[in-house]
Amino acid sequence: MRNATYSVGESSSSTSVSSQQVVEDDRMIAVVLSEEYAKLDNAVAGRLSNLAPVPHIPRINSFIPKLSDASLDYQRLLQRLNVYGLYEVKVSGDGNCQFRALSDQMYRSPEHHKHVRKEIVKQLKDYHALYECYVPMKYQHYYKRMGKSGEWGDHVTLQAAADKFMAKICLLTSFRDTCFIEINPQSQAPQRELWLSFWSEVHYNSLYEMQDAPIQHKPRKKHWLF
Repeated sequence: MRNATYSVGESSSSTSVSSQQVVEDDRMIAVVLSEEYAKLDNAVAGRLSNLAPVPHIPRINSFIPKLSDASLDYQRLLQRLNVYGLYEVKVSGDGNCQFRALSDQMYRSPEHHKHVRKEIVKQLKDYHALYECYVPMKYQHYYKRMGKSGEWGDHVTLQAAADKFMAKICLLTSFRDTCFIEINPQSQAPQRELWLSFWSEVHYNSLYEMQDAPIQHKPRKKHWLF
């Protein structure tokens, strides 16, 4: 009986040691994995920070590409989103997409686009000397038109947004030769970054790192969106 009792005790002790080893192994694996994931996250951040932006030149919208060209461009944009680990929050293509995307970046909702448009138009009106040289039409007609819901935003309104909201606006684009455009405030250092995707001169969406992606409701389809 003593031998039997000793044998059982020895077995329990062995099982306990084995369980502790499994727990310790799991802990070590978790540490290693967390370090590896951190390296990946840092690598993504590094890739984003190392993108070489092209100089931004404010300009109004001048043309709309054909649907077939826009579709090919969107595939290129999707590839870039995957490479840089970014998630695209899609906003409605109702003519307000630039303002919706900016609203989503600032307020985590695209629904404040009317306020965003109003503030940008006020910036255009109050500081006309900064922008009128980029507008090849009567400037008053331009900013009044931009005040209307459904009027497409352009690169002039993006510059006005950067100035008004003291933000660096970063565009990941679908263009073949221009992957990244950076728009900085003209007279002060930026206090925040706003990330947008820019598809073929016709649509903007809001960008997040994959782990920060919010829950999204599907927007209504409009015009050329698919």
